[in-house]
Amino acid sequence: MKKTVTTICTSVLALSVLAGCGGGKTNSESAANPATSAASGEKVKLEFFQNKAEAKASFDELVKKFNDANPNIVVTQVNPPDAETVLKTRVAKKDVPDIIGLGATDTFAQLSKSGLFADFSNDALTANIQPSYINMLKKLTGSEQLSAIPFTANASGVIYNKTMFKELGLSVPKTWDEFLATAQKVKDAGKTPIYLTIKDSWTVMVPFNSLSTNILGIDFYDKRSKGSVKFDSPEFREVADKQLKLLDFGQKDMMGKGYNDGNTAFAKGESAMYLQGVWAIPEIKKANPSIDLGVFPFPATNDPAKNKVISGVDTLLTISKSSKHPEEAKKFIAFMLKTENVQTYIDEQKAFSAVKNVNQTDASVQDLNASFTSGAIEDFSDHYIPGAVKADTIIQSYLQKKDVNAYVKQFDTEWDKVANRK
Repeated sequence: MKKTVTTICTSVLALSVLAGCGGGKTNSESAANPATSAASGEKVKLEFFQNKAEAKASFDELVKKFNDANPNIVVTQVNPPDAETVLKTRVAKKDVPDIIGLGATDTFAQLSKSGLFADFSNDALTANIQPSYINMLKKLTGSEQLSAIPFTANASGVIYNKTMFKELGLSVPKTWDEFLATAQKVKDAGKTPIYLTIKDSWTVMVPFNSLSTNILGIDFYDKRSKGSVKFDSPEFREVADKQLKLLDFGQKDMMGKGYNDGNTAFAKGESAMYLQGVWAIPEIKKANPSIDLGVFPFPATNDPAKNKVISGVDTLLTISKSSKHPEEAKKFIAFMLKTENVQTYIDEQKAFSAVKNVNQTDASVQDLNASFTSGAIEDFSDHYIPGAVKADTIIQSYLQKKDVNAYVKQFDTEWDKVANRK
């Protein structure tokens, strides 16, 4: 998906008050259009709320397939702009959708900790799910309870133009030094090595996640929560220094270009590399269906064994405890987890399956297969950073001002402010 960083509003951070959320759709619309059980002969109406705008058409296709096969159930997809903020607002109003599709982000973690979702810990639906992604959700929420089913995974790294690499005699770099040398060769050839899109703050999280996860490790953020480490440390300063180094290889107008600009520019061959996730590939190919591209793991360190693919749960599926139709909602999730349906979705979205024995075969992502096969994957660092810290805007400001001391200080300050509000 397109990665976003959102702020957990104060009213939602206090979700323990709303944990019961009594009665699901308790708004006037639900009162006017009560859904009844399939057994009564009337159609059960379920709302499927999901946050991926780029996947709306794919979900529409699957929702229609489900509805056609289940004439007594009508699932309606809802996909508003700024979906996570909308969802948190609805939770605060006790108007919770029946079925929810989200990324495994801080938003999900906070809502899960409030007791909002059903418990799938011992559910048969988990039998065919990759254990690594189940473990990611448990680690994210800090609980052995499983409050969602992983559906698909994504991956971020370095998207590269295979044609340009071949023309310049370049090979895929495996280490940080090789990566810099590759970028320099592109620059020496008079071309742009890396297209950067700093105008959209969320995009700066892509290289940050690779650098942070591979250099610091995910456990850094748990230690930061416990106060045993700080951002003002030699390890985090290595991340900061490498973030700045990337700017040496971007285009001149990087501060004024956003995600859509980057997709189009890369599709047109305006750079050799693009720091993005696999979710950008369908958009790039829309602009240039004939482009020959690939994705390789971001080589954040000089130890190839440490340079893992950054992959997390892109879409999880869960059910509100307040849904009036949990069995029908679970039937929809079971349908989504069928092999043919997962395959259809990941083929269209260039995503990876969290369901066992469903493989991504698209040639553009084959450079990542070895890492997935060997288990050399790790989660996104920003999944463990409270949304209210606003890591994306802190990083965006840093890349504009280039003041390392101010950067690490701001990260520590904002983290402590959020911690002190709990």
